[in-house]
Amino acid sequence: MPRPFVAYLRVYEPLSALDSPLAERVRHALDKGALSRAEAGDRERELWLRSQLARPVRLLPGERSDGSAAPDAPFDVMTISPAEVPTNEGAKVGPGPLVCPIDLRPRAAAALVGFLATSTPVLRESVLELGPETVRARASAVMAELSGGAVHVISTTWTVPLPWFALVEPEARRIVLAPQDDPERQVSWRVAMADARRRVARALTVVKKTIGDDGPAKVLADTGRWLEHFHPHSAVELDYGGLVQLVDDKDLLEDTSAADVNAILDALETGDAEEVALRYETLREFWGELARRERHG
Repeated sequence: MPRPFVAYLRVYEPLSALDSPLAERVRHALDKGALSRAEAGDRERELWLRSQLARPVRLLPGERSDGSAAPDAPFDVMTISPAEVPTNEGAKVGPGPLVCPIDLRPRAAAALVGFLATSTPVLRESVLELGPETVRARASAVMAELSGGAVHVISTTWTVPLPWFALVEPEARRIVLAPQDDPERQVSWRVAMADARRRVARALTVVKKTIGDDGPAKVLADTGRWLEHFHPHSAVELDYGGLVQLVDDKDLLEDTSAADVNAILDALETGDAEEVALRYETLREFWGELARRERHG
């Protein structure tokens, strides 16, 4: 079975920066063994399926049928070393270990709130066993319990939001060309939190001035607010995740998405419309192919 076609933006915080209850859970999880990047997608799918196959069905992974958190629910953590994070002058990362709790239950709760806001009444009735107000109240309560007020991971299916590339240095790409069904296959970037915040703030200023407040500007603004929840010596990771199963080696090697987005920002700043159009066409060709794969399965 292929891994989920999901891409991720993750924050790894210094363990020493976490509040006491969360830090204790993280230490316990690290004692049992951290979750690897290659395992993340399969693990999330497993926990979600487990919740849906339970009787009665659980609204969210890791909870009892009454909606309370299950004390024995799995708690997974990913970890990296500060030495694995490129930094620019003035940016600091650490001390290590840097840890990223998976936060699956509150992430699923946030997704449910989004589903309620965008789905039709017919779809909601066919999918949910509980009424929408009950679902919204339970999901909102789970999100309110979140330590620090934000999940450490946000994800998207079948694509990467183009504004995310503004956070990273194109040259910092990590690429592993294992076979397409090998979980070690990857494309990812890591960046110091201070650098990520600086880059997203600059991108937001440029985009708002030249394009307006909607579309890319909203994604950048939301991303910037999300980053502010975390310790300034954290690291940020952009990971293609399971999307690398859909792209052959040649196209992965020739993918210039990060360089294109950053070049578009430079061109917007200087008023070079021709460069913007050229770079956008390259992005449209690469990511449009994945969109077609989603539509035609």
